Amino acid sequence: MKKTLLSIAFLAVVISSCKKDKTSEIDELKDKVYEYAQEVYLWYDALPAANSFNPRQFSGSSDLNALQNEIDALSQIKINPSTDKPYEYDASFPGTAKYSYIDGGEAATSIGGTGTDFGFSLSYANASYNDLRIRYVYPNSSAATQNLLRGYRVLAVNDGSVTATTGSNSDPVIIRLNQALSSNSMKLNVQRFDGTTFTTTVTKGSYTTNPVIKYSTITSATGKKVGYFAFSRFTVLDNAKPKIDEAFSKFAADNVTELVIDLRYNGGGSVETAEYLANYMVPAAMNNTIMFTEYYNNKMQSGNHPVLSKDYNVKAGQFSLASNTYKFSKIGGLNLNQVFFIVTSRTASASELVINNLKPALPQGVKLIGQTTYGKPVGFFGIKIGDYDMYLAEFESRNAEGKADFYQGMIPGSNFAGYIASDDVTKDFGDPTENLLSRAISYIDKGTYIVTNVKGQNSISGTEEAKLRGVNQLLDNKHDFSGAVHDSNLKRIQ
Repeated sequence: MKKTLLSIAFLAVVISSCKKDKTSEIDELKDKVYEYAQEVYLWYDALPAANSFNPRQFSGSSDLNALQNEIDALSQIKINPSTDKPYEYDASFPGTAKYSYIDGGEAATSIGGTGTDFGFSLSYANASYNDLRIRYVYPNSSAATQNLLRGYRVLAVNDGSVTATTGSNSDPVIIRLNQALSSNSMKLNVQRFDGTTFTTTVTKGSYTTNPVIKYSTITSATGKKVGYFAFSRFTVLDNAKPKIDEAFSKFAADNVTELVIDLRYNGGGSVETAEYLANYMVPAAMNNTIMFTEYYNNKMQSGNHPVLSKDYNVKAGQFSLASNTYKFSKIGGLNLNQVFFIVTSRTASASELVINNLKPALPQGVKLIGQTTYGKPVGFFGIKIGDYDMYLAEFESRNAEGKADFYQGMIPGSNFAGYIASDDVTKDFGDPTENLLSRAISYIDKGTYIVTNVKGQNSISGTEEAKLRGVNQLLDNKHDFSGAVHDSNLKRIQ
């Protein structure tokens, strides 16, 4: 009997010890988040001192969620004087960080060039929520092997209706669609452009990402050669370079003089890849001029980063302005009259970086068509926090004019030349009759963005646009736009 009681007592001590060790481990990670924020965070100067901030106060449904809650709280402290809101204010998710976050390695995998999903996304085409479409399909994915195309109409998911009623997160159809998107396989009943239908099953799996969704040369009505290039994400350069080279080699062979870069769903990624793409489009006369400069906080610029230096191989002066000023290095022989960027609220980060950097280099030739972009003029490198990857906003990217003034997004026809028009998910990428691409072609031929012969979402109202954006955000992952790669060299991501 004594032996049994002793065994039970010993077991209780072991369990208690395990609980304490687990608690101690997550508390130490919370402390580490705060320590790093005090050192590398772009707006560290507004953070509370160590004696007035308790990182261990934050809890959540999981350790990862608790750490994100801490990051969210820290992100809301520094106020942008031009908006009277935090620099990291996210109108769609108030109180949470717009840029900074932590994950379990998913972003690094994505930007590294590996997909681990279905390879497609869904969007409603109207504010009645009765027309569900394939928004995009990634090459090489399960969705691509099942011959799905952007613009195909989805009639049923797992044999259930796709017509929503309220379009809210409590709508039974929205809940069911999200459950399907979170599963490992889903059955789709799909209608092609010609009205025929088919049923298929897509499965989640690993595939090598081809970030170039589509490229083609379009001859306009007046005979001008227009290059069209749809780019899904800025994967690391080793992955993206051969695909970019292939497309731009064709544009050069076709004597393209006008270019349309479709970044409507591109949430960013590798800064190195963004530089590479911009160098294809810059005029030869701008070779060796400043493309952009990354501004870290004053601690980082002066080399005062003991925590980072302890954990990573940091070179002397690595975060100084001199070490983080990048110049154009022209690639290829394209001589472009103008570049049109197709953008939406999902266009973010490295996508905006390319646009902002080219604006001074092509002062009359950079135009935006679509909707206000996400607004992310900051970047980061990944930092290991236990088993997680943390991405705090760490530097602001300013173009050759010293500008990074798009925290609220790039607005077509306002702070950036161009035209506001609605996305048209009823057409495939590269279709000249699609609402946004048709605007670019019209301007190239006629000098006006106004089109009268294109069916789609030409006349959608602002109210309908807001409703659509709201319901379609519910079918997205909040941080789906972002990604990162980190190593001892602290690779830059935006």
